[in-house]
Amino acid sequence: MAEKQAGTVSSRRPQLSRAALDITVAVTCTDEYGQAREVHVSAERPLTLYLDKREVVTLMTMGCAPELLVLGWIKNQQLVEQLEAIQAVQVDWETGSVAVTTVAGVHAPELDRKLAHKTVTTGCGQGTMYGNLMEQLEQLHLPRPRIRQSRIYTLLNALTDHNEIYRRAGAVHGCALCQGTRIRVFVEDVGRHNAVDAIAGHMWLEGVDGADKIFYTTGRLTSEMVIKVAQMGIPILLSRSGVTQMGLELAQKLGVVLIARAKGKHFLVYHGREQVEFDAMPVQAQPGLPEPHRSHGE
Repeated sequence: MAEKQAGTVSSRRPQLSRAALDITVAVTCTDEYGQAREVHVSAERPLTLYLDKREVVTLMTMGCAPELLVLGWIKNQQLVEQLEAIQAVQVDWETGSVAVTTVAGVHAPELDRKLAHKTVTTGCGQGTMYGNLMEQLEQLHLPRPRIRQSRIYTLLNALTDHNEIYRRAGAVHGCALCQGTRIRVFVEDVGRHNAVDAIAGHMWLEGVDGADKIFYTTGRLTSEMVIKVAQMGIPILLSRSGVTQMGLELAQKLGVVLIARAKGKHFLVYHGREQVEFDAMPVQAQPGLPEPHRSHGE
């Protein structure tokens, strides 16, 4: 799925099943001419997570990287602090379940406390965040890198070649872990929170540091997205969609550079203007002449 990066890789890696599935399925539909057509639709499957035999949550996913999705979800929810504490992640699609076993077992009262605080987020497919994560955000200290406008344009051009599932079937969100002008990891899933969790799982498993990375998503920048990216230690968040008020407020509080509505040569910097170097500004329309065409919603 991606090349390995420099970083601190755990000396003890959990045992992972290899249960990735086909991410689209062929179906027959009828077009506007009354003709039958075979098309592809995005797969969507329930996957119930059991942590040391205790049912925790059911995730809706395409199943393209289920083990990484589960690892990233556990890390972002802070249900297990250290990768070395996880013994195995075993996915069984026949039962629609994934069994996560830990070396010493999760302390039941602590798990009860975290699961008792549940927030249903605006994530596609209805995301959920457990525990008092908001209280821990103040401990995060992100770097303050600069990013060139020309790099943003280079990444946007490169990302258009990665939306494979969207082109075939639609109904998905894509997320990417970028470094410089290179795309290190790209994941598509039915919800943007699933895609970001899968990338978080990859980073956790491979010991990838987020300080010099850029995170891209096709979805809107909600509070959930800002929180998860900040937890991954990534200081720059880029999206082709919009921003919510709480997402902006959290970015301002945590120091996340927030760049949205990014498509073609257009983008809006909602936070972190002083960290963006405008080295490739497009030609502006002359007074009295029509402005360059922008697609609806930009």
